[in-house]
Amino acid sequence: MQYDYLKLGSDIYRRSFEIIREEANLERFPADVEPAVVRMVHAAADPAIADMVAFTPDVASRTLAALERGATILCDSSMVATGIIRSRLPEGVQVVCHIKDPRLAELAEEQGTTKTAAAVDLWERDGLLDGGIVVIGNAPTALFRTLEVCHATGARPAAIVGIPVGFVGAAESKQALVDDTLGLDYLTVLGRRGGSAMAVAAVNAMASASETTNDR
Repeated sequence: MQYDYLKLGSDIYRRSFEIIREEANLERFPADVEPAVVRMVHAAADPAIADMVAFTPDVASRTLAALERGATILCDSSMVATGIIRSRLPEGVQVVCHIKDPRLAELAEEQGTTKTAAAVDLWERDGLLDGGIVVIGNAPTALFRTLEVCHATGARPAAIVGIPVGFVGAAESKQALVDDTLGLDYLTVLGRRGGSAMAVAAVNAMASASETTNDR
């Protein structure tokens, strides 16, 4: 028995992005944000994701500018940190995930919160949150805490890619990001959908100016 299917990786890749552009509603996105949305749709295999994306118009340009200045990428989970393609980052840019930091367990216990939320306080204590790029793909508590710490300390990330996934707090944390009064630049997917794959896809796309031409 033989099946009729695409076998070459290059053909599969090309056809995947053709389908995305045929089925996803991309007209509302600026030219530098669209590649990130396309990659997020690809990661989720769902063109409807494009309709759920909320963003500030300058999020891609500010993310790229921050990376070029050497901003640190702050990740809520090891999966997010691992997925970021280092070769697309300017030299010297660090990717930080504190989930294994020995300070974290005690801090989380003191605060009565998750380790991922407590890690945000370590970002601020270490002087990384202000001007950093926050990437959250798993933990709604980390996104809520990021907003709380920014309000409390005046820290201002260059951009927030806030795409936590889940049934508890995910939709609410992302709506809080959109509604926040600080005017932070962000990219998110409203509702319960999200996850590491989509967050990483967005960052990798925005980190590489070549994505725009590669996907067309």
